[in-house]
Amino acid sequence: MRNIKMIVQYDGSNFKGFQRLKDNDNTIQGKIEDVLSILTEEKVEIIGSGRTDMGVHAMGQVVNFKTGCKESVEKIQRYLNNYLPESIVIKEIEEVDDRFHSRYNAKSKVYLYKIDNNKCQNPFSRKYSYHIEKKLNLDLMKEASEYLIGEHDFSSFVSSKSKKKSNIRKIESISFQEKNDLMEIYIEGDGFLYNMVRIIVGTLIDVGLKKIKPEEVQEILEAKDRTVACDTALAKGLFLFKVQY
Repeated sequence: MRNIKMIVQYDGSNFKGFQRLKDNDNTIQGKIEDVLSILTEEKVEIIGSGRTDMGVHAMGQVVNFKTGCKESVEKIQRYLNNYLPESIVIKEIEEVDDRFHSRYNAKSKVYLYKIDNNKCQNPFSRKYSYHIEKKLNLDLMKEASEYLIGEHDFSSFVSSKSKKKSNIRKIESISFQEKNDLMEIYIEGDGFLYNMVRIIVGTLIDVGLKKIKPEEVQEILEAKDRTVACDTALAKGLFLFKVQY
């Protein structure tokens, strides 16, 4: 059996998330598996580096799958890009060592969140950014983000739907880029809990709007209670940017 690794990009706007669902096949995983199974004449199951929620996008989702198919990786890529919905693209493909596992071998993930901070929303980026009309204070957001760096119990920053046994995660870095009132927030960590990035961003937004002070982020973190953190930022601004191996 061959082990094939792919880097997938997708617009998650109209999908129910990455993971295949029993009662709904409108997922990224479901669409890719269906096309692969036709090509290979096998029941193919792809393994993703992680799940993205409904409405979340990806610039660098990594998946792998096992197959006995003899077709070249170039033909597999062409076939997938020809028959997948236009909102899903196989950017890169290669055959890798049999031991490679897209999820277990990942060392860290980088998520990107986009905020449109213009007074009027940009109609061409409205599906891929969270529009906030009131000017955000970037310096305060940077100050607040420092409290989240390192290994912490992120119980205050996880949805109640999470089923993880431990909420301890390590944030490697949080960085900001701003140009023409378009803000990009990059968050790198060894792993993320359900809605964790969006709750972190929602909290940083409240700091930027001066609803809470930067030092209050430390108090929220120490409380280990979701009810004390801020609202969850909208899914449409979130991208799985890169997976590090």
